[in-house]
Amino acid sequence: MNTEHTALLIETIDFAAGKHRNQRRKNREASPYINHPIALARVLAVEAGITDVRVLQVAILHDTIEDTETSHAELAQRFGREIADAVLEVTDDKSLQQAARKQAQIDHAPSLTPIAQQVKLADKICNLRDVAHDPPHDWGIARRRDYFDWGKKVVDRLREPDPKLLALFAEVFAQKP
Repeated sequence: MNTEHTALLIETIDFAAGKHRNQRRKNREASPYINHPIALARVLAVEAGITDVRVLQVAILHDTIEDTETSHAELAQRFGREIADAVLEVTDDKSLQQAARKQAQIDHAPSLTPIAQQVKLADKICNLRDVAHDPPHDWGIARRRDYFDWGKKVVDRLREPDPKLLALFAEVFAQKP
């Protein structure tokens, strides 16, 4: 990664950290939310060897539209339309009920662009790891198993998933509670 890409990635992390600054995860420790997007970038870069700065940016920004007051236009102005569009691809429609949002992810998976597919798969890997090892404090075993099954339905619908990410997903899915 060259100096320009490193600076761009640091700027993206700083932006996401600011947007998520008051958010916490639903685990027992209520860890800072920004740990989640950073974990996605780590899975992509360290575990899967994906160093495309655009993919890493989308991973870090993937929940900003969905979970903060960030707009697509703001992301496009700050990071370019390609990044903003990819973030929008992996953004749930919060106007839908939870069951409809989950079904929409399954239905939408085959149409994701390659960048969005990589980020979606990294997100599922991180979320399943969290559900397996540090679940939300109020999730029982049945809900955790259902989440694993739903995550697999989403991943199974991806058109051309990255082989390394798919192997990582299979490893974590094998840890289903």
